[in-house]
Amino acid sequence: MNILVTGANGQLGMSIRRAAANATDRYLFADINVIPELETIPLDITSPQQISKVVNDNDIDIIVNCAAFTNVDAAEDNMAAATLLNATAPLFMAKELKKRSGLLIHISTDYVFGLEQYNTPCTEEMKGIPSGVYGSTKLEGENNIISSGCDYLIFRTSWLYSEYGRNFCKTMMQLTAIKESVSVVFDQAGTPTYAGDLARLIVDVIERKKYVGNTGIYNFSNEGVCSWYDFAYMVGLLSKHDNCKVLPCHSSEYPSKVVRPAYSVLDKTKVKQTFCLATIPHWTFSLAICINNILKQ
Repeated sequence: MNILVTGANGQLGMSIRRAAANATDRYLFADINVIPELETIPLDITSPQQISKVVNDNDIDIIVNCAAFTNVDAAEDNMAAATLLNATAPLFMAKELKKRSGLLIHISTDYVFGLEQYNTPCTEEMKGIPSGVYGSTKLEGENNIISSGCDYLIFRTSWLYSEYGRNFCKTMMQLTAIKESVSVVFDQAGTPTYAGDLARLIVDVIERKKYVGNTGIYNFSNEGVCSWYDFAYMVGLLSKHDNCKVLPCHSSEYPSKVVRPAYSVLDKTKVKQTFCLATIPHWTFSLAICINNILKQ
């Protein structure tokens, strides 16, 4: 089969490149930004004409859509751009794959929740009421894919980090290396997700054709629960940046244009049962692997 990965030069796309290195299927990688040392098909996913050409020229069976407008604060001032990337572009891909009886694997987010006062892990069936443009456009994208009638898997994930690009883990590694102290909010709880773990799940689902008969929305993150403070503290600890104190603070001390979910822990029962996952690594285990890889670079 031929698999097209969009947003292939972002952190999840890069993780899929690594996870699919020995795959038996043929993977093609596309991004609007072409990096000379990476084999990349130039593709603007906001153009249905470009999507159609790449899909048909390469006889694509599956698209893994890792592309998105992910800057939560910037989305508040760029609603049109966020809507185009997060809601409209997925619909373009879904419609093209519907013509070919193909499959769309789409990455969504815990930000589809936000205004709800949940205090138990969120299941796929719980109603999502986003608190900002980013979450609203991602939820709209989910609904557009479902309404298109194409075969799809939507993976909602949270607090994604990796060895690649810009993310919370790498930022905290940099800050704890040079500062005497950093303050991080402790009143927002969720679960960090190592992009390498999500990438391996996606490649395994494709390779073993586990998607057959299993269209739907699935939650995936690492196991465990923590605050952003706990996440940052563990980054500093594992990085051996002992001279920096990581201090807890309230989210109100860092005003934002968006009310972030206070509790967006994802229940992973469905993904484990459907795709026969005996275990999902605890977030601290995968964080240690990621930090070790970064330190080796």
